[in-house]
Amino acid sequence: MVAGWALAQGVAQVFPVFDVPNWIVRLIVLLIAIGFPIALLIAWAFEATPEEIKRTEVADAARQRSRSRAWLYVVVIGVAISVGLFFVGRYTAPDKQSGVTEVRAKSVAILPFENLSDEKANAYFVEGIQDEILTKLAGIGDLKVISRSSTAKYKSKPEDLRTVASELGVATVLEGSVQKAGNTVRVNVQLLDPRIDAYLWAKSYDRDLKDVFAVESEVAQEIANTLRAKLSPSQSDALATVSTRDTEAYDSFLKAEYEEHQAESVLTAELFDRAQSFYRQALARDPKLALAYSRLAYSELYWG
Repeated sequence: MVAGWALAQGVAQVFPVFDVPNWIVRLIVLLIAIGFPIALLIAWAFEATPEEIKRTEVADAARQRSRSRAWLYVVVIGVAISVGLFFVGRYTAPDKQSGVTEVRAKSVAILPFENLSDEKANAYFVEGIQDEILTKLAGIGDLKVISRSSTAKYKSKPEDLRTVASELGVATVLEGSVQKAGNTVRVNVQLLDPRIDAYLWAKSYDRDLKDVFAVESEVAQEIANTLRAKLSPSQSDALATVSTRDTEAYDSFLKAEYEEHQAESVLTAELFDRAQSFYRQALARDPKLALAYSRLAYSELYWG
């Protein structure tokens, strides 16, 4: 029995190295499992002696039989537990070779928002809205949020959304579009579950530019609610907090972020200088804009 267990372990570990089909491995293990009760019955009915294998005689050696059976119980229980753990670990573990990864239910990727503005120069504003929503969601510990650098290569509305979600390892995807005309902003967002090809939540916001800050907080809160993410009191406060209420400071900050991202991708001194200039403009309008301070310091350390 012990030899059978050892053989099963060896087959399971060695055969895959030589590309032996899994059905052969399972067949051998199954045969060992079938032989187990037969070996158990033989061990129960017969005892091995120095001379030969003899039937157990109750009258001959009660004490010796009692000890041998107690030892047999220990061996049987140990082997049974080992074989059970082997099967549980071997055949219920995820198949690493299949490339299938477990997707966390409370996970989201924010794809690049589409710019519907007549002025294509408003791309910085569209990207800024997306980044602000991502930043707020990333502050929720109960959520897995994919970084901007990982989603930047995808389109705003990819044709095969299920593949995109699988590649990013998320259960949900947020798509959106922004249209800015003068002091009016329209933000359309929809949260989708690509696995069932269904909308989980969608909404359109029409706001004045001075009220766009609230949109980012509302979108992040709606996503957190839809995914049933648990928020601590400090995280709830962070969602509702806006970095600044000065629209000009906010606009300069978004321009700085846009130039900074461009600069980091091509490593051009001119773009870094422009980004730092916009950060300083934002701080001139609102000295309490802490995020602009930290981003300016990062930019200067990054490029020098």
